[in-house]
Amino acid sequence: MSSSKKIRVLVAKPGLDGHDRGAKVVARALRDAGMEVIYTGLRQTPEMIVRAALDENVHVIGLSILSGAHNALFPKIMELLRKEGADDILVVGGGIIPEDDIPDLKKAGISEVFGPGTPLEEIVTFIQSHAKV
Repeated sequence: MSSSKKIRVLVAKPGLDGHDRGAKVVARALRDAGMEVIYTGLRQTPEMIVRAALDENVHVIGLSILSGAHNALFPKIMELLRKEGADDILVVGGGIIPEDDIPDLKKAGISEVFGPGTPLEEIVTFIQSHAKV
């Protein structure tokens, strides 16, 4: 992480999923690691997430999902980022995502997927190592 510029992270809950405890725990860990964190709240559309990421000039988007709609929502977010010329934003996902779905999500542009029980330090380190600040 650059000492002159903090990593800015947007933590978002796409879709109709109403559970955000895990997203808030990750957001706090990122903040405690010195990152600036913007949390969008629940039930965000892909369009809302991309607009917030652009408005907030973030380096990273962290998507948290438990609803099972990741195969539709994550690629849509990546498509919208590409349309906006913002495909330099690092996008990571987390939540309840079957292992079999991860390769297709990565093909769509999701850099990493963190499942339940992933150590917070692993998430922090990945973002610090891969964010383009």
